[in-house]
Amino acid sequence: MLDCQHSFCFKCLEKMMSTNKIVCPVCRTETLVADDRLQSLSPNFLLIYLVDEMNKQQQLIGEQLSTKKDHRIIPAHELDTSRVLAADLTDADAPKCRKHGDHAICFHCETCNMLICSKCAILEHRGDEHNCVDIADSMKSFRTSVTDILQNFGKNKQKFTSTEQSIERARNRLQCNVAQACSDISSKAEEEIAKIRNKAERLTARVKKLGQERDSEYRKAFMHNRDQMERGDQIVTAVNDLMRQCDDFELLELEPKVMHHLELQKELKCEPVNHGPSFIGVQCQRVVINQDLGKVCDSEKWQLKGEFGKRGTGDGEFEYAVDVACFSNGDIAVTDTTQKRLSLFTSTGQFKSSVPQGPDCDQLNNPWRVAVSSEDLLFVTDKKKVKVFDAELEFVCEFTEGLSEISEIALTGIAVDNQRVAVADDGRKIISVHNLNGSLIAMISNEMVKNYVAISNKEHLIFTNYQEKRMLCVDFEGSEVFNVMTELNGEPASPTGVLCDDDDSIYVAVHESKAFGADEVQKYDSGGAFTSTVAHGLHMPFQMAFTPAGDVVIADKHSVKIFERM
Repeated sequence: MLDCQHSFCFKCLEKMMSTNKIVCPVCRTETLVADDRLQSLSPNFLLIYLVDEMNKQQQLIGEQLSTKKDHRIIPAHELDTSRVLAADLTDADAPKCRKHGDHAICFHCETCNMLICSKCAILEHRGDEHNCVDIADSMKSFRTSVTDILQNFGKNKQKFTSTEQSIERARNRLQCNVAQACSDISSKAEEEIAKIRNKAERLTARVKKLGQERDSEYRKAFMHNRDQMERGDQIVTAVNDLMRQCDDFELLELEPKVMHHLELQKELKCEPVNHGPSFIGVQCQRVVINQDLGKVCDSEKWQLKGEFGKRGTGDGEFEYAVDVACFSNGDIAVTDTTQKRLSLFTSTGQFKSSVPQGPDCDQLNNPWRVAVSSEDLLFVTDKKKVKVFDAELEFVCEFTEGLSEISEIALTGIAVDNQRVAVADDGRKIISVHNLNGSLIAMISNEMVKNYVAISNKEHLIFTNYQEKRMLCVDFEGSEVFNVMTELNGEPASPTGVLCDDDDSIYVAVHESKAFGADEVQKYDSGGAFTSTVAHGLHMPFQMAFTPAGDVVIADKHSVKIFERM
């Protein structure tokens, strides 16, 4: 290697050296050579290593070429277009058998999975146990199998691609649903917080009002006692003045008067202190179970406000009044199952009209249950149909969901909320939930379904079973929320009508089997726990309904009673 770092072989350097220096043919730099000896120049170890490595690689390539002398070489740029089939090979091109070098390979033994020549097929791979196939046929079969596998792989790839897109859509939907759910949770939290604040304000107002009333009583007692004390002080002062100012003779003459004043002192009465009203507490409820925030320790009672109807078959008379429903103007619809009649009354009980009996669509065969929607549409169960009338009892429509031909159908209960109508079918033991136009939403099967049903604000269905003496609650999926036994005076009692309030309270009419005229209406919370008895001494209460004013109308067999909630 020269001083300029350029390297040359030893023989070339000998030719370039003149006297004691070498001129580099690349950069024309001069390099001095000591004692005219080329051995004094530094060797280039990198080039020496590369030359040795090249020699080794050439030796290996030579050995490989000797073993591949019978191989056919195809240029790289022809790989995609060249197809060399075994059938195209001539004897000169076909590979030779390893055992019989003078014979070309022409068969494939599928049993042994070996490429063989004709001699191998005759000598070593004969018999039924060996399946020898011509090379061309074997290659054709192999390529067909590979093609089929590749096609299946392509189909699987499409399936994976489609699945990937589905997963992506599912993820996007999940993210949207999570965002929506979080938004719904926030909205619900705001709504519940507002409800709690409103309830707290109402409860606080009630407590303050009660406190003011009781404080007024204490103030009256305080003023009364103070007035009595002042009168007593006046008597004592007057007697003391007489005793001090009069002599003995005068006192003896005034003795009757003095004693009279002293007797008046005995008439002074001190109002005793009653510490009971000084206590005001509040029993707060657990808001997480959707009960009221709290309540003043008092019980709800219903007071009879009005009653109309009597036993009979004339207009305004009932043989078996079982259901009622109220319109927004206060009118009351009543069904009588014995007379098979639906009648309309004013809010004060004056008879207005009734729906004609008959098989036509605008007539009724056997009306049982009624319910009024927020749009003043009257829904009536009539055997296997639900018929809809307006506030003047004019026919609007009917629906059966195409099931009117099923003999088991017996529509025995109906309830309506702002969006849906629930129909109880005692025959098939189901409750069907419909849109207000009659289209089916859900169908819940339950062996306890009988004659009465209600819809709560929580999208729960509450229904009763008279024979089993139970009240049940399920959601729209049919999952049971509660199943409780109704009782009266500590004994199991048969429930009939059921009614849900805006606060999810539940009112149930309960029959006493041992005593006539001892039936009740009981109040339950949304979890099915008994709260209180709100009405006593009913004849035979069935279904109930709220009036626009918030009163409760009850079908009581031979009459209709209206209760004011106190």
